[in-house]
Amino acid sequence: MSLPLPVVGAVQPVDGALVDRFGRRHTYLRVSVTDRCNYRCVYCMPKEGLDWLPRADLLSFEEIERIAAVFVRNGVTRIRLTGGEPTVRRGLPDLVKRLGALPGLTDLAMTTNGHAFAPMATRLADAGLRRINVSIDALDPSLFSELTRGGNVAKVLDAIAAARAAGIVPIKLNCVVLRGRNESEVASLVEAFAPHAADTVVRFIEYMPFDGNDARRHHVPVAEIRERLAQRFGLVPSDAPRHGGPAKLYTVPSTGQLVGFISPITEHFCEACNRLRLSADGHLRTCLSRDKMPSLREGLRAGWTDAELETALRGAVWNKVAGHEAHLVEGARAFEGVMTRVGG
Repeated sequence: MSLPLPVVGAVQPVDGALVDRFGRRHTYLRVSVTDRCNYRCVYCMPKEGLDWLPRADLLSFEEIERIAAVFVRNGVTRIRLTGGEPTVRRGLPDLVKRLGALPGLTDLAMTTNGHAFAPMATRLADAGLRRINVSIDALDPSLFSELTRGGNVAKVLDAIAAARAAGIVPIKLNCVVLRGRNESEVASLVEAFAPHAADTVVRFIEYMPFDGNDARRHHVPVAEIRERLAQRFGLVPSDAPRHGGPAKLYTVPSTGQLVGFISPITEHFCEACNRLRLSADGHLRTCLSRDKMPSLREGLRAGWTDAELETALRGAVWNKVAGHEAHLVEGARAFEGVMTRVGG
């Protein structure tokens, strides 16, 4: 697949939708509320963990709300809370309530590892959380603990049940597939959630090469995963709406269950990318692959007006790169930073 080309003769708009030089319209903002996490997943951070950001460096809820409001006034309709692990941020339901009240926002979701989610599911639903993605890379308790370095899959299953009971649906389950580690779990995950086909989608994600990890050795092309499941379950392409998301959806004919495949490397979706990422310390990351991005926090704390904030984010979006280069056979470039500080 090729990367998009700049639109000939395009000029940076001063109002209206947030568009870049390639004509992509950005309606989706991912907000990392913390870089901290209660897991140490093998594909996400080093075994010894990381030096967490000082608390003073994190955006306050008031700052997140203000930045999000400017994005929403300029065409963003969907916000997803990420981390790290968002449930470790104290007072999370308050932030959900603040964001859920923004005029023009139509979808407020969250990605979580589920470990601490169940006890707060009802509070989050009442505050305005509408959907969740849950990371679950294995059902086997020992393997799950190994991949997460100490995680408890029973708590994750409790989280999924609690979300369903609280009406936070549909639920998307994300499994990062690693060569030689959890390939055997792929079919089991599909089978385990077949009884919940009405509100649960199992999705399989290619392992991405970040600085310092060994993703090349553990990478499994999504086509390989898809073919394996097609032979087992007879998958057929689905016409279910994707809502601008990166997953290619297929249906299991015998159950009606949806299965998704997200392939940032071998079948990348840069040409249709509509998302932006706000890091926990206020940096606006316009492409998942780029770490060195401008700090909106510094501007806010220096006294920026909303108009100045809008000017800064419009400039950053306009200069967004065509896409990442991790898909290239020659000259491939790893993603900068570490996943826990990006939020996926």
